[in-house]
This record gives sequence, structure tokens and C-alpha cells, in this order.
Amino acid sequence: MQKPTTFSSPPNLKRFRKLILGFVAFVGVFILYMMFTTYIKPNQIAVRQVYIGPNKGIHEGNYTAGLHLIIPGYERLHTFQQDLQLLEFNDRRTGSEGAHMLPPIRIQTSEGYQVTVDVSVAYRIVDPYKVISTIGPGKLYETSLIGPRSDRILRQKLGELNAEDFYSGAKRIEAAHIAKEQLQLEVAENGIEIWSVMVRHYTYDDRYQEAIEQRKIQDQMVFKNRAEAAAASQAAEKNRVLAEGQALVDVEKEGGRAEIKRIEADAQLYYRAKNADADLLVSLATAEGTKLQNRALQTAGAANMVGLEMAGVLEGSQIIILPTDGESGLNPLDLNELMKGW
Repeated sequence: MQKPTTFSSPPNLKRFRKLILGFVAFVGVFILYMMFTTYIKPNQIAVRQVYIGPNKGIHEGNYTAGLHLIIPGYERLHTFQQDLQLLEFNDRRTGSEGAHMLPPIRIQTSEGYQVTVDVSVAYRIVDPYKVISTIGPGKLYETSLIGPRSDRILRQKLGELNAEDFYSGAKRIEAAHIAKEQLQLEVAENGIEIWSVMVRHYTYDDRYQEAIEQRKIQDQMVFKNRAEAAAASQAAEKNRVLAEGQALVDVEKEGGRAEIKRIEADAQLYYRAKNADADLLVSLATAEGTKLQNRALQTAGAANMVGLEMAGVLEGSQIIILPTDGESGLNPLDLNELMKGW
């Protein structure tokens, strides 16, 4: 007797079914996760809104960063940025990343000139419950509150400046600070804090720009002439100081020369005085010696000493005896005869 034949599923088909079931389970879990949870980022804060039931409406209390369970169709968490945000009035599209961009503010000054101003308004949300209760969810606070209020207040406060005041950093910063304070008063009840209002760039129309350039050229010429006059005055003062210094140097030199001459004169006087004293001493010594010699000659035996001296003088001399009479005689008293030989 034959047994009935049974057919079993191939192993690959079983594996495929498991994969399909796993995928379906994953998709189901993912859908449930997306439907029943809301993730709040670290830089965000959220407010809970209930759509049906006795607790319908916006609930006070904030939800911070993390994963939160919700019931779809019954409630929702509205998230808001908690860090600093920027609203930029700028048509050059060079603002910060993530900033809300609006056209620049065009202001007419009291002189009738147009000034185009780029302004950045930095703010942050401090109470999301007030934001959603008074303005609404999403980014309505940008388009319905911060943008229009900032534009109006900035036009008003910056419009109080004349064209010249924009060149003055102090006045421009003061006007921006006043605008910031007034804007803060108007948005404080909406749970928003204005952190700063900064005038980034300003541009005049062509007519005023040309007038400003001409005025600046004139101002530069005035400054140049003042600088040249100051330089000439300083040069004259320098020359005067140099002349006075040279005069003092010359006076000191002349004083030095006079002192040198005086010292030389004193030296010469001292030298002559010492020479005169020496000559006087020599003369006195000579006179004293002569006096002593005379006194010695006047004593007994002085004739013998004179004879000895004369003998010393005649020592080594040749004695010639000449006759004094006859034809060849020599008369030492006959001068004419003596001169014939000369």
C-alpha cells in the first residue's frame, strides 16, 4: 500500500517569509514611533496643546529636550527655538545662516535725502507659552511680530537722525539702543526678549553721497592746511631751539677759550716770575761772589794771588823781544807805524 506524498516549503521560501514579517514589524514599530512620540532637540523647547476633551487648549509648562510620548489626534507638542535668533534687514543676502531675511530699511532724513540701512535684530524666545497664546504656532512670531514691529520702530528712531548723524558712531549706536529698548517693551508681553539691535551698514543716495564726498575733500584740505601750518610752526620752533642751543654752545666755547687764555697768561706770568726770581738769585749770588772776591783782593797777599792769576793767563805764550831803539826798533806808542802793516 502506497503512502500519500506530502509537499514541504523550500527553506528559501521560509527565510523570505521571515524577512517579510520582520520588515512589516519594523515598519509598524517605526510608524507607531513616529505617531506616538515627539523628539525635542537640545536647543528647543515645547508647549503641549490638547485638541479634544475637557482639557482642550494650550497648557502651561514647558517640555525640554528629549523623547516624549503623545496621542495622535488628541494632543501635540509645538516646538520653538530657544537659542539666539536673527532677523536681518538686508538685501545683499550676506546675512548669518538661518537668519530671517527682510529688505533693508529705507529712511528719509530731515534734509530730504534717502538712506538705506542694513540692521540685524538679535532676539530669543523666553516663554513659548506666551508666544503661542498671543501670536500662534510655528514662525508666526517672525512674520507677524518681530518683523513688522522692528521695521516700524527702526524707521521711527533712525529717521530722527539727520544724514550727518549716521557718520557719528555714538549717535548711531544711541539711536539703535533706544530702538532696542522700545522694541523690547512692545514684545515682552509676547514672551520674547530683544538681545541687540545692530546697524550693520548704511548707504546714502547718489546726490548726498556726492555732497558728502565734496565736503570730505574740503575737510581734508582744511586738515591738511592745519597740519602744514602746525608743521611750519614746529619747524620754526625747532630752528629757534637749535639757534638758542648753538648760541649757548658758542658762549660756552668763548668762555672756554677765555679761560684757556687766562690760564696760559697765568702760566706765562708764573714762568716769568720764577725766571726773574732765578735771575735775581743768580745776580745776587754773582754780586755776593764779586763782593767776596774784592774783599779777598783787599787783604794781605792779594798781589801775589794776582800775579799767579796773570801767570796762569800767560802760560803757554811765546815771548818775543823787540828792540825799541835803532832803525829796526819798535815804538809801541807810534800808532802810525803800527797801522802800516794793515
